[in-house]
Parts: sequence; C-alpha cells; structure tokens
Amino acid sequence: MREDAAGKSTARQTHAERYDALVIGAGFTGLYQLHCLRDRLGLNAKVLEAANGVGGTWYWNRYPGARCDSESHSYCYYFSKELVTDWEWSERYPGQEEIRHYLNHVADRFDLRKDIRLGDRVISARFDDAETLWHVTTEGGKQYEAQFLITGVGCLSSANVPEIPGLDNFKGDWYHTGSWPHEGVDFTGKRVGQIGTGSTGIQSVPVIAETAKHLTVFQRTANYSIPARNAPLSDDFKRYTKEHSDEIHEIMLAGPNGHPFRIEDRPVSSVTPDKQQEIYEAAWEKGGLRFRSVFKDLLTSKPANDTAAEFIKSKIREIVKDPETAALLSTIDHPFATKRPPIDSHYFETFNRDNVSLVDIKTNPVTRITPTGIETSASHHDLDIIVFATGFDAISGPLLAMDIRGTNGVSLKETWAEGPKTYLGLQIAGFPNLFTVTGPGSPSVLTNMPVAIEQHVEWITDCIDRLRKSGKSRIETTKEAAEKWVGETNAAANATLLPQANSSWYLGANVPGKPRVFMPYAGGMAHYRKRCNEVAAEGYEGFVLS
Repeated sequence: MREDAAGKSTARQTHAERYDALVIGAGFTGLYQLHCLRDRLGLNAKVLEAANGVGGTWYWNRYPGARCDSESHSYCYYFSKELVTDWEWSERYPGQEEIRHYLNHVADRFDLRKDIRLGDRVISARFDDAETLWHVTTEGGKQYEAQFLITGVGCLSSANVPEIPGLDNFKGDWYHTGSWPHEGVDFTGKRVGQIGTGSTGIQSVPVIAETAKHLTVFQRTANYSIPARNAPLSDDFKRYTKEHSDEIHEIMLAGPNGHPFRIEDRPVSSVTPDKQQEIYEAAWEKGGLRFRSVFKDLLTSKPANDTAAEFIKSKIREIVKDPETAALLSTIDHPFATKRPPIDSHYFETFNRDNVSLVDIKTNPVTRITPTGIETSASHHDLDIIVFATGFDAISGPLLAMDIRGTNGVSLKETWAEGPKTYLGLQIAGFPNLFTVTGPGSPSVLTNMPVAIEQHVEWITDCIDRLRKSGKSRIETTKEAAEKWVGETNAAANATLLPQANSSWYLGANVPGKPRVFMPYAGGMAHYRKRCNEVAAEGYEGFVLS
C-alpha cells in the first residue's frame, strides 16, 4: 500500500514500468542524457516525450523565420569528435528545420529512438519516500517508476498566451509562435495582426510581411536588435570548424556565455568616442551576438552600455523612413542586452513596406479581441489572423506545468510559491533524486544552450555514477544550500545591469501573477562550471547522500 498526495491509501498499480532512470523531454538534453545514462553507465533508462518526434523546442517552434541566434558551428554537441566531423551545417545561423534534422541525426547515430517514448506527455510525478522511487504518470494513463528522474523540458517550452477578453469569439484564426501548425500558415491576401516584438516576433515579422495583404505589429516594448547577416557557410569555413573544433570548443568553455568568440578585454572608456563608433560600425556589419563582445563592460557599466544603446537607436532611426514609426521603434526603456538581445534579418527595414504598420500598445493598450479583429483604447483593427509572439512562461513554467510532488506529497508549485529555489539549478530541496537540467538558478538562457546542457548532463551522470558506486541510493540538496544559492544568483544578477529590464521574462514579468525573481545565474558559464566541479570534488557539498 502507499499514500497519495492527499494522504489516502491506494493500492499499488502493478502495471507500472520500472527503470533506473527516466528523462522527460527528447530535445538536446534528453538525447544526450539518455546516451550518457544508457551507454556510459549501463542503466536501464527511458525518455518520455510529449511530441511525436524528437527535437524538443525545435519540434514545436516552426513559426515563420524560426532560427537560432547562436552560430551553427557552436549550436551542437561537442561530446563526440566524430559527430562534430560528420555533420555539416549549411548556414551561419541554423533554421528550425535544419536543427531538427540535426537532432534526428543524433538520435539515429546513437540508436536512441528505441528508448524514447514519443507522444507520452508527463502530467505528474510523485516521490515515494519509503521506496526511494519516482512514480510518473503520463497523459495517456501510463505508469512508470524510476529511482532517478531528470527533467529536460527546456526553458522556453510553455507557451504564454495572454488572457485578452474576446479571444474565444474571434472569427478568424489565431496562433502562438511556440505551437505553430506543422503544415504552416498561408498569409497570402490576409490581414494579419502580430502581438509581441521579442526575439520570436522580430524573426517572424519580415517573413509574414512578404505575403500578407497587411501586417499590423502591436508593440508594447520596443526592442534592440542586431542584424544577423545570415548567409550560407563557405566550404573553407566548414573545413576550418572541423579542423579547429578543439580550439573552438575551448573558447566556448572559457567564455561566460558559451559562444565561439572571446570578449574583448577593453572597457568602452579606453577608446575615444570616434573609435567607439568605428568599433560599433564594424560589429554591426559583422552582425550577430558578437556585437556584445566588442567591450567587456557593456553589461556592468551603465555609461558604457549607453554608448552601445545609442548606436543601435541611431541605426533604427537611420533605417526606418517614417519618423513617427522610427521613434516608436527606438524609444527603448531598458539598457542594451538586459533582455534577450535579438538578431534579425531585415526587421527594421520591414517597417518601410507599404503593407506594414506599427501600433503602440503601451500608450494605447489592447482592450479586447472582437469577432473581427483587435481593439485598442484608440482604435479597432480588422484582422483575419492573429499571431501571438508573446513568448513563454520561461524557465520555471515547464516544470510547474507538471504536477511534481516530493517528500510528504508537497508540490513543486507550493515549494516555489514565492519564486523558484534550487541549488546550482540542478536540485530542489524536498525532491530527492530529481535533477533539473538548465533549471532556475543555472546559466541556462544566458548561454549558448548546448554548452550549458552538456555540462549539466555530464555533472548529473557523474553524480549518479558515484552515488551508485558508493552504495548509496539517494541524493537531495538541503534548504540551506538552496537558499544560499538563491542569494548568490541574486548577487550575480545585481552585479550586472540585467535586473534593470523590468519587463524581462528573465524576471517572469511577461506572465501575470508570476513572482518577480531573476531566474538564470548571471555569473557566467565558466565560473558556474568551476563551482559545480568544486562541489562534486568536495563530496557534493550542499547535498545529503544516503
């Protein structure tokens, strides 16, 4: 017999499948975690995936213009030299389809599919303290048991659809960019309204505008963006990345964000204003996230940041021909790169098209959705299609979407009522043998994600291996360690300008009612890696092993 979350005694279900470990999600995390647990440790492990294919975020995110903002030769696994060598990227910034093909290639190359259950969405997980087992239930009613439970649900996988009155009565079609129809959407001859101008919105606007009769962009918060300068990769560059993969990987591991370039060791004040402009011009022409790397103090000094911010704003005003539209696009309320810094392919240029208009919903908020369109406090906009590019309930949202209960049936939702608390972003007090890959309190979204994921997976794998070899069956962080790490996470953020972006999803500000807590660790991936290694070397300080 056992007790359920309400304390009632229930009969054990004998049809539950039993494994050493279960992994939730078949994206970058799930594939590598399965490989490590099964092929390196010899464990009986399974991946449970809600989708009908592998790919994680890149299975669902098929919106127009969906593309990675990390350079392709770094947005991949580096655990296998052969894998780096035998895969060839086609563009500087890979699109959704190519990334999905890559992850399918990985699944096939390492024979992972046989241990992945597709179309099996996890809805609950409950820890049995007496047996040291996680009991997992999926949407179809399947039951699983495992000693270890590892979440690879992604940081940006829980779509945030704003609660706007009247949406159910809209006679046209509406879509969220995070759950796009796989057959695509035909905008030809349609009047389209897009709400949201974050990274996703900035990618989709130029593509939608190409075929729509008219596109109305509803902007609440103006955003910085750097041109991606995306282009096909040359044969010489492809050859270079393969021949110098060790050196490239070393640069990725040494930097704070896991990218394949170094941050210049100079402050803005070390050069003249004319030289600053020359450096920014060269970085603008180069394009991409490398723009942030030209000075070392852009995220720690407001005066330094102001120089980059004003440069970008001047570029917006230069590109956008209509002065009123240019002013709306360049009146930005936060320092550069304190929100996720988008890169784009002709975003600002798109507002020069006759079939594109911009509506400021900070001044004139959306009041309701009518059967025929969107109404703001100033006017009504007739629409056939509405696109919500409103982002995600990020980082903590995908975990809270499942009913996860630890010791004594205490839910994760209760535990995180005032905001997420973890130790190293890896474990939660009161939830033994549960590991969260790129969870709150880890560098996660402030990094090139595959770098963070590989580090997490390898740390977890080594931890489980050492635990089993020592004859112990359970590991759990302490409340004291988690509280201390929350303090360190806050201190790391406060040492930067990041908290100055009040509307950032890093703070959960895009989801009404969500606690305002800065969730990712801003101390840099290299420092974080060192800290994790030190914790492991000292016998997993901050954890209780039993």
